[in-house]
Order: sequence, then structure tokens, then C-alpha cells
Amino acid sequence: MTKMQIPSLIWMLQLMNVSKGQNSTSVLRFKRSDPVGNSCQAGCATCSPLNGCLSCKPRFFFHLELDGIQQRGTCLSSCPQGYYGMRSPQISTCIKCKADCASCFSENFCTRCHPGRFLFRGKCESSCPDGLTASTMLRECTECPAECELCVERNNCTRCRADMYQIHGQCNQTCPRGFEPDVQLMQCIPPIHCEVGEWTSWGQCVRKQNTTVHRRGEETRTRQILHPPSTSGDPCPHLAEIRKCAAKKKQKIRLE
Repeated sequence: MTKMQIPSLIWMLQLMNVSKGQNSTSVLRFKRSDPVGNSCQAGCATCSPLNGCLSCKPRFFFHLELDGIQQRGTCLSSCPQGYYGMRSPQISTCIKCKADCASCFSENFCTRCHPGRFLFRGKCESSCPDGLTASTMLRECTECPAECELCVERNNCTRCRADMYQIHGQCNQTCPRGFEPDVQLMQCIPPIHCEVGEWTSWGQCVRKQNTTVHRRGEETRTRQILHPPSTSGDPCPHLAEIRKCAAKKKQKIRLE
């Protein structure tokens, strides 16, 4: 049984029900059709308590919905996602899209794909043809800009041509102010400034050999580079400090 046959069958049974004066068999199955009664949902032309809508008003689409294990007819102004509308002089119906389509315009034209598939010319493909990139976010095959070799979508480049640098999804010949080029990654990155550690304690006071001042010396403290700067980063500050100090007098050792 085709997709069109299911709603058409209900519609044909309704016509038979009306033409035969609602015989006993039809009464048991449909519990009387109500052409304009209060039990009909909006959009229904005829309905029954058991089966819901049996036919729709003009410009409405007939759609079967699951109610537990039972299917009930409804009449909609537009078909739900995953279905497309098929109009005919007898009855307009909602037809389910193909299995790989999340939404579609017609039987052979998808408008959105399920995860893992990519839209290309109305079809949902497992991969994109050469020259196009599969966008997992858009679920479609996108054409990258000329300066971009790989992109998530048209305005989000992840890899540029060999002579260009990537920054924030764009490709540039040179890096803007506040960034510097990384020639290995071919990206514009923020500069790395020099970072140094804490000062050590002052060292021992050492007297200079050529000093003319008695007991006058110098002591030193240092600090280490934790992270060296990049090309355009701030340079390291001085790593050593020297200050004057008073050297202790050497004690003479007496020999007995």
C-alpha cells in the first residue's frame, strides 16, 4: 500500500459510508460521521469520534497522527516537519519525506537532512563532492571562499590558502594590530609577553678586590624567565640586581 493509499482509503470509506446510508458495518467502525458537528476539529469537513477527521475543508491537508496505537485523521493548514503537502482535486494529504530527509519540499527535494547527512542540490548525501565542505552545523555542502581551503560554513574558514593567515574564521594576507603570524600554524595569534619568576634572596656580600673603601662589598639577587616573549611580545625585564653591602671582617685564626 503506497503513502497516498492510506488517507485515500479513509476518504473513500467515508464516501461509501455516506452513499450507503451509514449501514450497520460502517456504524460499528466509524460510529457515525459528523459533517459539521461540534465533535469535529477545526479544518475537518467530516469526522467520526473513533477515527477523527475523515475529510478536510478546502485548502487543508489530511494527516494521520498516532494516538497510542491508533491512527486518527487531522486536517492541517500546513504539514508538520518531516512531511510535504500533496494537493489533488479529491483530497490534499501530508506525505512523509524520504528516510534521510528531516524536512522536504517534495518527494525528490529535501530541504534539511538528519545528522550525519549533508544537503546537496535537494539530496541528502553521506559526503560532499570535491570543492565543497561538509558543514556539520548546517548539515549541508557549502562552497568555501576562494582564499579558504577548508571551512565549517561559508563565513567560517578553518584553513586558509598556503600564503594566508587564519583569524576568527577569516583569511588575511597580514595579521591585524594586536596579533602576530604563526608561520607553522598559519594563524594570527595574540603576542606572548615575557613572564619572569620571583626574586631570589640576596646573596652573600662579596668585597671587591680593587675597592679603596674598607669592608665595602656587593650582593646580588636574580630571577628566572618562566615564559620567553614571542616576536612582538613585551621583552623580559632585567634578571639581576646588585646593591652595596658591608662585608664582615675576617677573623684571624690563632695557632698555639
